[in-house]
Amino acid sequence: MFLVILFYSLNLGFCGDARDGFARGVWVSVFSENKILYSKDAVIKLIDVCKQAKIDRIYLQVYQSGNAYYDSGQFNRLKYEGMVKEAGLDTIDFLLKEAKANNIKVFAWVNLLSLGQNNNADIIKKFGREVLTRDHYLRISGRDNPNESDKYYLREELLFLEPGDQRVAKLLISVAEEVIDRYPLFSGIHLDYVRYPMTVPFISGSRFTKYGLSYGYGLKNIERFKEWTGLDPLSGLKNTKDYMLWDDWRREQITSLVRRIAKRIKEKSNNLLVSAAVIPAGDRAYSSMFQDWPLWLEEGILDYVVLMNYTLDNRLTKELVRASLAHRGGGRVFIGLGLYLMKDNLNIFSEQYKTVSSLKPDGVAIFSYDDLDEKVIKYLSGI
Repeated sequence: MFLVILFYSLNLGFCGDARDGFARGVWVSVFSENKILYSKDAVIKLIDVCKQAKIDRIYLQVYQSGNAYYDSGQFNRLKYEGMVKEAGLDTIDFLLKEAKANNIKVFAWVNLLSLGQNNNADIIKKFGREVLTRDHYLRISGRDNPNESDKYYLREELLFLEPGDQRVAKLLISVAEEVIDRYPLFSGIHLDYVRYPMTVPFISGSRFTKYGLSYGYGLKNIERFKEWTGLDPLSGLKNTKDYMLWDDWRREQITSLVRRIAKRIKEKSNNLLVSAAVIPAGDRAYSSMFQDWPLWLEEGILDYVVLMNYTLDNRLTKELVRASLAHRGGGRVFIGLGLYLMKDNLNIFSEQYKTVSSLKPDGVAIFSYDDLDEKVIKYLSGI
C-alpha cells in the first residue's frame, strides 16, 4: 500500500471497546512471515491471537498481483497449490470453520487494480499491456518503466489496470464472485487498490496535468470517452466544463467497478458485507486518485470503508479522522492503524489509539498481523 496513509480506529478513551457495533480487525497478508495459510498450526495460532487481542474481524488476502491464493478455477493458482501442498489441506476452509466457531468474521481481501510487479499476470497474457492504465503522456506505471519525470515526481512502482477497460472490470468482478462462491463462510469482500495510481506531489484534476502526473489514460478508456463526448482527453479539453467531464468520467469508472462488485455480492446474500480500504484524505482521494468513497457511503454502495492512514503524526491523524467521520452517510467508517510503524514503542501506539478512539469511529483494524507481538496483544487484551 505504497505511500498510502492507512489508519484503523482503535478505541481507548472508553472502558474498553464494548460499545454496540464497534469492531476490531486485523489484516493478514499473503506475505506474512508467519505463513498463515501454510499450516493448520499457523491458523490455530491466528485464531488464538485474535481471541486474546479481542479482534473479531480478519481481512485475509486471497488475491494479490493477479495471483489467486485460493481455490480458483480461472486464475493463476500456483501460489494456492503451493499452500495446499505444504499444509496438506485447504487452510482457507479450515480457517473459516475455526473462525466461525470462535465468532470471528473473516473477509476476503482482494487487491483489484494493482498487479504489483507482475508483468506475467493472466490478464496481460490474454489482452496485452493495453489493459494497463497510463498517464497523460501514455506511459504505464511500474518499476520497470522509468521516465524523465521521475526526477521530479514520486509515483507508485506498481502496474495498475485500467478500470475504464470493460475487460478489466469483467475479470475483477469474476474474482469477487468466484471467491464467495467457493468459500461461502466468508463474511464478505474487502476491496483494496480500487483507485488510480498515487503520485507525489498530487494534482487536483486534469486542468493541472502540466504540473504533475495523472492516470486514467488507458487506451480503451480514452476510446470510450471519445465515443461518449466527442472529446479527446489528450488534446481536446479546452475549458473547465471539458476538464470536469473527463475527471468525472474517470471517477465513474472506479465507482462503477465498486458498484458492480457490491451488487453481485449482495445478490448472493444481503448478509455479506462489502468494504474497501481507502485513502483517508477524502479530497485527495476524490480529485487525484478518483476514488469517491464518500459517495460510496452516501449511496449505500459499501457497508463501510477503512481509512488507510499509516502515520506517526497524531495531529494529522486527528484531522483526517475527524473529517472522514463526517462522510459516514448510510455506511460506517473504520480507522486503520499502522502498527508496523510503532511496534517497537508501545507508548506511541497507545497514544495514537487514545487519539483515534476519542473520535468514536465505527471500528478499527491493525496493519498487520505480523506486528502483533506479545506486548501489543497484552495491551489490546486489557482495553
